[in-house]
Amino acid sequence: MKICLACSAGGHLTEILQLLPILENYDFFFFTFGTGHSKLTLKKYKSYFTIDPLRKPLKMLKVIFHSLFVLFKERPDVIISTGANVTVPICLLGKLFGSRLIYIECSAQVFKPSLSGKLLYHFSNLFFVQWKYLIKYYKNAIYGGNLI
Repeated sequence: MKICLACSAGGHLTEILQLLPILENYDFFFFTFGTGHSKLTLKKYKSYFTIDPLRKPLKMLKVIFHSLFVLFKERPDVIISTGANVTVPICLLGKLFGSRLIYIECSAQVFKPSLSGKLLYHFSNLFFVQWKYLIKYYKNAIYGGNLI
């Protein structure tokens, strides 16, 4: 089974890194945007670095094309994402091409859903929240506790 770990840099990356102990026997790769920190943190892992779209349509178009390239090259069976913006295209396109989607709402979302979470909730095969309060927004979510 091949797994794509899709996340923004920073805290989203920190959270997804907490999953590595349970993924050590799987073929996985990262999809995130390239910062000095993310490139240094992921230097020993197979990774694809894209641009930070900053919610700008033309930049998001570049992320969409980069997502397509990665999906056609890697063909992941599962995409696990902790959000945010940069992950929406690869998650939605991955679902379109048959990948299963596991979404973990960011731990910073204590009282209200994230935009990425609201968008990807309806497409996720499994959707986890890290705060019980969010169950009121995501009726079929699984409370999993905090990753960090």
